[in-house]
Amino acid sequence: MSGWLLLLGAIVAEVIATSALKQVEGFSRPLPLALTTVGYVVAFWLMSLSLRTIPIGIAYAVWSGVGIVAISTIGLIAFGQKLDAAALAGIALIVSGVAVIQLFSRSTV
Repeated sequence: MSGWLLLLGAIVAEVIATSALKQVEGFSRPLPLALTTVGYVVAFWLMSLSLRTIPIGIAYAVWSGVGIVAISTIGLIAFGQKLDAAALAGIALIVSGVAVIQLFSRSTV
């Protein structure tokens, strides 16, 4: 399986786990806690597999950038969390950095 598909799976698992983490409420809710735990285990397992073909710095930059955008979007839609202009500008800079890496870096191959 492609390292990039494994990385995508890792990102999806991490986003699910982080979204569930919001509902754990100090480890008092077992179902969200189980989802969080399983999600992070799957995420790190898939990430470790993706590192067979993707340099760690590149993989982590993509993981972080895509994860931040996804979690911020879920926070807005599911939890009603608002982002101010500074937060949006910071996220845009992160996305721009990931785009530069993907488009111009020779380290991604």
